[in-house]
Amino acid sequence: MAGNPVWSVDPRTGETRERVAFEATPTDVDLAVRAAHAARSALTDRATRAAFLRAAAAALDAAGPRLTALADAETALGATRLTGELGRTGYQLRAFAEAVEEGSFLDIRIDRADQSLTPPRPDLRRWKVPLGVVAVYGASNFPLAFSVPGGDTASALAAGCPVVVKAHPDHPATSQLCATLLQDAAAGCGLPREVLRLLHGFDAGLELIRHPLVSAAGFTGSIRGGRALFDAAAARPVPIPFHGELGSLNPVVITPGAAAERAEEIAGGLAASVTLGVGQFCVKPGLVLLPEGEDGDRLAKALGEALAGAAPGVLLDHRMREHFIAGTARRAALPEVLAPVPAGAVGEHQVGAGYLSVPARALAEDGPHELLLEECFGPVTVLARYTGAAEVEAVLGRLQGNLTATVQVSAAEASGAAGEVAGLLERLTSLAGRVLVNGWPTGVAVAPAQHHGGPYPAATSAATSVGGTAIERWLRPVVYQSAPPALLPAELREGNPTGLPRRVDGRLEI
Repeated sequence: MAGNPVWSVDPRTGETRERVAFEATPTDVDLAVRAAHAARSALTDRATRAAFLRAAAAALDAAGPRLTALADAETALGATRLTGELGRTGYQLRAFAEAVEEGSFLDIRIDRADQSLTPPRPDLRRWKVPLGVVAVYGASNFPLAFSVPGGDTASALAAGCPVVVKAHPDHPATSQLCATLLQDAAAGCGLPREVLRLLHGFDAGLELIRHPLVSAAGFTGSIRGGRALFDAAAARPVPIPFHGELGSLNPVVITPGAAAERAEEIAGGLAASVTLGVGQFCVKPGLVLLPEGEDGDRLAKALGEALAGAAPGVLLDHRMREHFIAGTARRAALPEVLAPVPAGAVGEHQVGAGYLSVPARALAEDGPHELLLEECFGPVTVLARYTGAAEVEAVLGRLQGNLTATVQVSAAEASGAAGEVAGLLERLTSLAGRVLVNGWPTGVAVAPAQHHGGPYPAATSAATSVGGTAIERWLRPVVYQSAPPALLPAELREGNPTGLPRRVDGRLEI
């Protein structure tokens, strides 16, 4: 029996667009996972994997106008934003294809037998192998780059793992089209279409994480949803790695020197970061520590003017809109909280940007103001006005882990003339996976050195979901001891027949 129908909904009007699919039943989930598991051996060849990733990128490019129009109809993110996201998605796929060919992700290490050592050392040859079927949970705010064809999927396929994606309900038709494009690309490279499968439905997501043939999972979403899946992954008879990105406040500290030197410039950058994508980025700055006094007042005034002039926007769905309206109202009603530019409803479907202001000392102790230290998804931020370094430290001490932390400093402070800024940078490093100086956290560059993660609840592991090392999440090391050469994988044999980077007897060979 089929599950409930899955409908595509227009967030601009709340109207149902079309029926896309049916929610997967437990039987559907089982069949999908078993089919993906059966296809895993087809991904063994690295050259085929690389070709598949490039073919997938090309298929997305070719479907670009159709794909972005469909995604916009389901998310209201706009053609410009989605075109950029599509470019990023294709770049990720191609970057992982290059990583597969280059091969250093295999971390090959060979220590030859040495009987002269005490104790004698046997022949040891180590590399990394794929975990198996990976479950990927699509994100609401990135229908491409963090969903079906996104970084979790791309890195898992690059590692040699088949993928089963649980589509996000905010963009089911986009997810369906992306899955078809990737399956067609797989078939064009001689791979079974089952290397990627797609499921719909909340219950299907729970069934998926519990399936005994699922070996790992990647998630981007809310703390509540991610923690439920994380707990389910840990509670299995055989627990599995769960790489989740759950939530982040992304604090910003503005020094008195920075406020005095460039208040208006900082205000403009902050407003742009808060309103980018209608505030629906996981790295939106949600808490800003701003000094009391004339310079801080000047910055707050400029921020208010910029936010008041920002065009209203549509959130990803009406449920999120209702949560945003209720959440900002609850925060604004707290004692000592001001809303110079109130964020909230605009008309029946849109929301407007704004900010709240509160004395920093109110955040430094237990009480109702703890709500201001929780992420509020949408175009709003909190200015915590501080009187000195002690209040800054008191607030930072209340924070959980974050994806990012930012400090805005003056030119003199940036040159190292003010030693206390180095201490502040060290303090922020303990809170976040990416620390910015005189920048804004929205916009996560896809690069080998990138890290997109952080202490819990920003992430549930120390791994990154963006950048070349994201592939490491789906691999495990295996060492062969005293294995006859004929039985070894080619990558571990003498003479390096595959030409991959290796560390042999402690020395790097490239």
